[in-house]
Amino acid sequence: MMKKILLVCAAGMSTSLLVNKMKEAAQNKGIEIEIDALPVSEASSVIDEVHVVLLGPQVRYQKSQVDALVKGRIPVEVIDMRSYGIMDGEAVLNRALELMG
Repeated sequence: MMKKILLVCAAGMSTSLLVNKMKEAAQNKGIEIEIDALPVSEASSVIDEVHVVLLGPQVRYQKSQVDALVKGRIPVEVIDMRSYGIMDGEAVLNRALELMG
Protein backbone atom coordinates (compact mmCIF):
# COMPACT_ATOMS: atom_id res chain seq x y z
CA MET A 1 0.00 0.00 0.00
CA MET A 2 1.36 3.40 -0.90
CA LYS A 3 2.21 5.67 2.01
CA LYS A 4 0.63 9.09 2.05
CA ILE A 5 1.96 12.24 3.68
CA LEU A 6 -0.16 15.31 4.26
CA LEU A 7 1.45 18.71 4.72
CA VAL A 8 -0.81 21.23 6.39
CA CYS A 9 0.07 24.72 5.32
CA ALA A 10 -1.18 28.22 4.82
CA ALA A 11 -1.74 27.23 1.17
CA GLY A 12 1.37 29.10 0.13
CA MET A 13 3.80 28.58 -2.73
CA SER A 14 6.59 27.62 -0.36
CA THR A 15 4.78 24.45 0.65
CA SER A 16 4.29 23.27 -2.92
CA LEU A 17 8.01 23.83 -3.47
CA LEU A 18 8.73 21.66 -0.43
CA VAL A 19 6.33 18.98 -1.71
CA ASN A 20 8.22 18.88 -5.02
CA LYS A 21 11.56 18.60 -3.23
CA MET A 22 10.21 15.79 -1.04
CA LYS A 23 8.92 13.96 -4.13
CA GLU A 24 12.33 14.35 -5.76
CA ALA A 25 14.03 12.96 -2.65
CA ALA A 26 11.60 10.01 -2.62
CA GLN A 27 12.32 9.30 -6.28
CA ASN A 28 16.07 9.34 -5.60
CA LYS A 29 15.51 6.78 -2.86
CA GLY A 30 13.22 4.68 -5.06
CA ILE A 31 10.32 5.18 -2.65
CA GLU A 32 6.75 5.45 -3.92
CA ILE A 33 4.93 7.95 -1.80
CA GLU A 34 2.04 10.34 -2.19
CA ILE A 35 2.46 13.84 -0.77
CA ASP A 36 -0.31 16.42 -0.62
CA ALA A 37 -0.38 19.93 0.78
CA LEU A 38 -3.65 21.39 1.99
CA PRO A 39 -4.81 24.17 4.29
CA VAL A 40 -6.21 22.90 7.60
CA SER A 41 -9.74 23.77 6.44
CA GLU A 42 -9.48 21.07 3.76
CA ALA A 43 -7.38 18.55 5.69
CA SER A 44 -10.38 16.73 7.15
CA SER A 45 -11.39 15.50 3.69
CA VAL A 46 -8.24 13.36 3.34
CA ILE A 47 -7.20 12.83 6.96
CA ASP A 48 -8.46 9.22 7.05
CA GLU A 49 -6.32 8.22 4.07
CA VAL A 50 -2.94 9.58 5.14
CA HIS A 51 -0.22 7.98 7.27
CA VAL A 52 1.40 11.08 8.75
CA VAL A 53 0.59 14.79 8.97
CA LEU A 54 3.30 17.45 8.95
CA LEU A 55 2.48 21.07 9.68
CA GLY A 56 4.35 24.00 8.24
CA PRO A 57 5.97 26.08 11.00
CA GLN A 58 3.71 29.01 10.13
CA VAL A 59 0.60 26.99 11.07
CA ARG A 60 2.01 25.27 14.17
CA TYR A 61 -0.81 26.90 16.19
CA GLN A 62 -3.23 24.61 14.33
CA LYS A 63 -1.63 21.43 15.65
CA SER A 64 -4.31 20.88 18.29
CA GLN A 65 -6.96 21.15 15.55
CA VAL A 66 -5.16 18.52 13.48
CA ASP A 67 -4.62 16.32 16.55
CA ALA A 68 -8.38 16.41 17.13
CA LEU A 69 -8.96 15.30 13.51
CA VAL A 70 -6.56 12.34 13.61
CA LYS A 71 -7.63 11.22 17.13
CA GLY A 72 -4.24 9.65 17.78
CA ARG A 73 -4.47 7.38 14.72
CA ILE A 74 -1.32 8.71 13.05
CA PRO A 75 1.67 10.91 13.96
CA VAL A 76 1.28 14.69 13.71
CA GLU A 77 4.34 16.90 13.88
CA VAL A 78 5.42 20.45 13.08
CA ILE A 79 8.15 20.54 10.41
CA ASP A 80 11.55 21.54 11.72
CA MET A 81 11.91 25.29 11.17
CA ARG A 82 15.40 25.02 9.68
CA SER A 83 14.49 22.21 7.25
CA TYR A 84 11.47 24.21 6.17
CA GLY A 85 13.45 27.43 5.88
CA ILE A 86 16.02 25.92 3.54
CA MET A 87 13.40 23.75 1.79
CA ASP A 88 15.28 20.55 2.65
CA GLY A 89 12.87 18.06 1.11
CA GLU A 90 15.07 15.11 1.96
CA ALA A 91 15.26 15.93 5.67
CA VAL A 92 11.49 16.44 5.89
CA LEU A 93 10.85 13.22 3.97
CA ASN A 94 13.25 11.27 6.20
CA ARG A 95 11.48 12.56 9.31
CA ALA A 96 8.08 11.61 7.88
CA LEU A 97 9.36 8.09 7.08
CA GLU A 98 10.74 7.84 10.64
CA LEU A 99 7.39 8.84 12.11
CA MET A 100 5.57 6.28 9.97
CA GLY A 101 7.96 3.61 11.21
